[in-house]
Amino acid sequence: MQIKKIALASGIAIMTLVSAMSVSAQYRLPASHSNQHDNLIANQRPVGVDLNSLKMKGYINDIRKREALHDNEVFTQYWESQAVNPYSGVEIPQTKNIDVTGYVAPVKGRVTSAYGWRPRFGRMHRGIDLALSVGDTVVSAFDGKVRLTKYEGRGYGYYVVVRHDNGMETVYGHLSRFLVKPNQRVKAGEPIALGGNTGRSTGPHLHFETRYLGLAINPAALIDFENYVTHKDVFTFDKASYEKTQKYGPAKKSKKKYTSRKKKSKTTASTGKKKRRRK
Repeated sequence: MQIKKIALASGIAIMTLVSAMSVSAQYRLPASHSNQHDNLIANQRPVGVDLNSLKMKGYINDIRKREALHDNEVFTQYWESQAVNPYSGVEIPQTKNIDVTGYVAPVKGRVTSAYGWRPRFGRMHRGIDLALSVGDTVVSAFDGKVRLTKYEGRGYGYYVVVRHDNGMETVYGHLSRFLVKPNQRVKAGEPIALGGNTGRSTGPHLHFETRYLGLAINPAALIDFENYVTHKDVFTFDKASYEKTQKYGPAKKSKKKYTSRKKKSKTTASTGKKKRRRK
């Protein structure tokens, strides 16, 4: 009887061992699991660090990388030039779409002199003059970086040139004081200078230019100076007509003037006799 019990217990133990071995064989993990597990543990964020904050840091780093790449493209080409037009000899594209969103009026003064030929002085006026008083604050029109702060006695007087993220440059002339330095980053609407009456100027005003690859564009083609906004979010530069003012509103229909025409009566011999009799 004792021998039967021992045999039965041994049989149960053997069956249990075989079952465990089969289960182990059925759920055996792949050989690469250990390495994957170790890498997963190594890459886990520290305790107490929010996952959203890590994502935000990654997003910010990505933005910084893109900004650095953009800066290398926009703010390195001919950057060291001391000329208002540093792009002399550069090939100009026939057309180019330029993002002009985020514009801020450099000053909110009325236009005192438009862009174009000046017969009185026998030269081109490559900007627009805006009224101001000496000491008024002048701000950057777009986001960008200051390229020049200089003085020209027979022209701009004290002037600032800002190169913008959209590839354009703006020039601010006849100033009285600089509030920025070259290579300084500025935001649209940030003060860059104080207005004045320096250089070739007949009175206090801001001489304001908009340029693309050195070519002076008529500022009125981009900007509605009465309402202090751009005409559109995207300005299409056209090499063939960049100096002209563009019309964005619907064309006004000309009113035709209608004049009544009186029929001239033919003079005959009989009517001539009647007129003579009346006299």
